[in-house]
Amino acid sequence: MPDGPSRKMFGEGVTAATRFAEDPQGWLVLTGPSGSGKTHLAVAIANKCIERNQTAFFIVAADLLDHLRAAYSPENPVSYDDLFEQVRNVPVLVLDDLSMANATPWAQEKLFQIINHRYNNSLPTVVTVRGPLQRLDDSLRTRLEGADGTATVVQLGNFNSRLVLGIGEVRAEMLERMTFDNFDTLGGASASDQDRESLDLVMHAARTFADDPDGWLLLTGPRGSGKTHLAVAIAGEQLKQGSQVFFAFVPTLLDHLRATFSPDSPVGYDELFEQINSVPLLVLDDLGAESSTVWAEEKLYQIIVHRHEARLPTVITSAASLNELEDSKSRIASRLVDGIVVNWQPITAPNYRDQRRRS
Repeated sequence: MPDGPSRKMFGEGVTAATRFAEDPQGWLVLTGPSGSGKTHLAVAIANKCIERNQTAFFIVAADLLDHLRAAYSPENPVSYDDLFEQVRNVPVLVLDDLSMANATPWAQEKLFQIINHRYNNSLPTVVTVRGPLQRLDDSLRTRLEGADGTATVVQLGNFNSRLVLGIGEVRAEMLERMTFDNFDTLGGASASDQDRESLDLVMHAARTFADDPDGWLLLTGPRGSGKTHLAVAIAGEQLKQGSQVFFAFVPTLLDHLRATFSPDSPVGYDELFEQINSVPLLVLDDLGAESSTVWAEEKLYQIIVHRHEARLPTVITSAASLNELEDSKSRIASRLVDGIVVNWQPITAPNYRDQRRRS
């Protein structure tokens, strides 16, 4: 059963498709993961046009390319030129499952010629795309997005690239184990009154943030002092409210971003990077634990800058102090010291996990 946000997206898609079917004008682009209803709406539009005796041509992009290749054969009853001309100029074209994944240069050229011709001539067109438009070539994407206002782009569901890669989700056992109710504000036998006060303060800040995420929450302190526990508890409360959360251990996140450059990767770098940049709540766990390469620093900086400037709710945990982050990651730290956006909560309590092991 689709979640609340996905149902809302599909409802918006139905409205846009109905409006287009009643009076085909401009372009309608439907994006979303498999099973989100893109093809269903595209077929419904084509059927509505046919009911009104308006010529419509529905075809899957891969099948279109197969037919164009077959048209080169002298035995084919339809010539290449006739088929290509029909697709380029049909009154309403519905092109399903457009993708450039594994497309040959010839296939890319044919698809671009069709789309570019219809774009330049303002011919009514419906295109469905599995995944975000960022995965397409820039020249193709600019036509589909229709910067001149001729195109309507509707996303029908939440993309699941992070699920394919196995990241972004908070494990069920962590959500069960790390809650606000079982967070220990005593800090162990060796904790001082000041340590316990810092735990009380950070607990209050985390609960307040979880109720209504606004700005950033930065949790610093020794390993084992409860930073990840509170970050998971915040994520859990937001998930209960139906919000989208992306939870990532920073070194693992960078490994997955690197892996998307592989030709065998099931998702593209741009697709995953866009999800991290735009998710309603991002939790970056253990900033500073990653290998400090130039590439890693640049990727982290890009994520931090984008979310800081957009003031998108973000939780960051780090075993490094703010001073240490300023020394080792000066560009990132320059965003973390912004007191208008970032609520910095240092924990002074010692490593409680070690104390439990010794007891």
